[in-house]
Amino acid sequence: MSQNIIIPISGMTCANCAATIERTLKKKVAGVISASVNFASEQASVEYLPEAVSLEAIAAAIEKAGFKAILPDEQDTEMAVREAEIKDQSRKFWAGVIFAMPLFLLSMARDFNIIGQWSHAAWVNWLFFGLATPVQFYTGWDYYVGAFKNLRNKTANMDVLVALGSSVAYFYSLILLIIPASGGHVYFETSAVIITLIKLGKMLESRTKGKTGEAIRKLMDLSPKTATVIRNGQEEEIPLSSVIKGDMLMVRPGQRIPVDGIVVEGSSAVDESMISGESAPVDKSPQDTVIGGTVNQEGLLKFKATRVGRETALAQIIRLVQEAQGSKAPIQALADQVAAYFVPAVIAIALITFALWWMIGGQFVPAMIRLVAVLVIACPCALGLATPTAIMAGTGRGAENGVLFKNSSALEKASRLDVIVLDKTGTITMGKPAVTDIVCDDSAFQEELLKIAASAEIGSEHPLGKAIVAKAKEQGLELYAPQNFKASGGLGIQASVNSKEILVGKPGWFAQMEISLNLLDNEIKTLQSQGKTVMPVIADKIVIGLIAVADTLKPESKQAVENLLRQGLQVVMLTGDNEQTARAIAAQVGISDVFAEVRPEEKSSQIKAIQKSGKIVGMVGDGINDAPALAQADIGMAIGTGTDIAIETADLILSGGSLMGIAKAISLSRDTMRTIRQNLFWAFFYNVILIPLAAGALAPFETCPEFLRHLHPIMAALAMSLSSITVVSNSLRLYKRRAE
Repeated sequence: MSQNIIIPISGMTCANCAATIERTLKKKVAGVISASVNFASEQASVEYLPEAVSLEAIAAAIEKAGFKAILPDEQDTEMAVREAEIKDQSRKFWAGVIFAMPLFLLSMARDFNIIGQWSHAAWVNWLFFGLATPVQFYTGWDYYVGAFKNLRNKTANMDVLVALGSSVAYFYSLILLIIPASGGHVYFETSAVIITLIKLGKMLESRTKGKTGEAIRKLMDLSPKTATVIRNGQEEEIPLSSVIKGDMLMVRPGQRIPVDGIVVEGSSAVDESMISGESAPVDKSPQDTVIGGTVNQEGLLKFKATRVGRETALAQIIRLVQEAQGSKAPIQALADQVAAYFVPAVIAIALITFALWWMIGGQFVPAMIRLVAVLVIACPCALGLATPTAIMAGTGRGAENGVLFKNSSALEKASRLDVIVLDKTGTITMGKPAVTDIVCDDSAFQEELLKIAASAEIGSEHPLGKAIVAKAKEQGLELYAPQNFKASGGLGIQASVNSKEILVGKPGWFAQMEISLNLLDNEIKTLQSQGKTVMPVIADKIVIGLIAVADTLKPESKQAVENLLRQGLQVVMLTGDNEQTARAIAAQVGISDVFAEVRPEEKSSQIKAIQKSGKIVGMVGDGINDAPALAQADIGMAIGTGTDIAIETADLILSGGSLMGIAKAISLSRDTMRTIRQNLFWAFFYNVILIPLAAGALAPFETCPEFLRHLHPIMAALAMSLSSITVVSNSLRLYKRRAE
């Protein structure tokens, strides 16, 4: 059976590096089924056969391609590796500044005759050489290494462009220095400033790009490092990794719950906002579940660990977000295709530019300057970052709001949905019956009526009977001890309560026993028309009242449906319940399109019928019977409190169980896709406009500003650095958008 793994990778400089790793894993490593490398998150998502290839072999293939793989048992060092990279970039940048700044100032001052005649002496050029060389081969060494690795893998990336562009200026100047008769003006400052500016851009890009992964780091930081366990009657603080299933743990107010478990003792309110996206604390008491990473706010809780390590809900959420961020959205395909041919095309354009301008002007230096400008202004990085940075920000923002996209394809599809199909039971409603009405002649008798009915139902296993007992306990009623309890096959029950023969059941049952309900017939019909199950209560063959039970609406259902309608979506209810009940529930939440009395095996057919009309359908459900429909829908959305099979089948998980997450997910998806389109536009626009500009397309037009007609390579390098930062910064704006 195949397995999936996320492998952090260091050493990538642009999207072509990611493509190289993908190609290496797919074509050269037997046992790898698929590989997707995300340049923005610097991670590879690999599906492989453990019996055919080891993780070490996968890592070795990545390293042979010229990059470093960080395996799962080394992931504690990942942050250290990333920080070391940023420090290395910073160190090399500042070294570049120290040498390039005086070189640039002296060179410009000489060119503009600001300083004396001494600046034209031969030794000054040697000084320029001395200042430029550390920049070229220390600050710029990474570009040479990266270019060599990529050319060895028969690909070309941004490093090739930078190495070529800066080397042309540097080595041309070196030739002039060694052979003075071959020319006059040296361009050491051009190569040095190009490298320093591009290094500044990569350093800022690394820092800014790192912010797109904030959601993952926030989730990881939720787990405390230690846990307090009770072993042999003694409290003991141990590392989180040492907690095992069955351990009894203690959490004091203000502490984070370390692992998933069931409360054994104590009561408290727990902040689950980072898991569910809901700000209101959740009350916890014995038998309630608690989730690792959430915050105990009030009382002391003792609970039994049920899921630890990678099994916890938090660990699974982190895994889902990582997989979603590592996957590729369909919209990225165009950028990937362009990136594959981008660098060779730019090199060809640069050579053509050089040849044309040398032929037109007959001068080598102006042609060389344009060649260098074309090489350094081209930016494959912006294209490579346009989609993945937005996907990372979008999925991360979703995780913070209780919306988990399983992959980026789901994130993209959600933006195009036309119809949302909602299951009823457990999705729109609570999924369990509750008492809604108590009807009797004297309102003062309502409490006694409930007490009598609940006492009779104590021995019942039927959900309706349990709902009556639960209501009585909720009101703190002290029940009578029933005798001679007898259930009648789901129709009703009878028992002796307080020396009276009590019957509680469905109206049809009493008709069989020829007990008249005529006096309450209108009330029964009214309640039934509202989708409620009505149970008359009989004491010694006299009707003393009615109790109505229904699967009650979730508090947020009506608002959630309103939000979806406001987004221009068609909302449909799909349920196996009878038409009358379904229509009653639908009316309460504002749904007009209802498919009722649909058997589980027919649900997917109903979804398919809607799809045939050309509409893109999202299905929301929580039960096993919803799984086929979730799979059939274009986007399956599972309620996070639902069954494992529904969650496994779905493309999107509402981890908090709230329907409000549907509108949040769609809004976030639309925002993310809008951001991706903006990023791709600016990335393509940048290259389409500025590469011709660098090639001298405006040179014949004397009315244009001089700096645009003859774009200097230093300006080109600055523009290249800013392009990637612009794309990443635009993606980061997703974190600031308020989820609906």
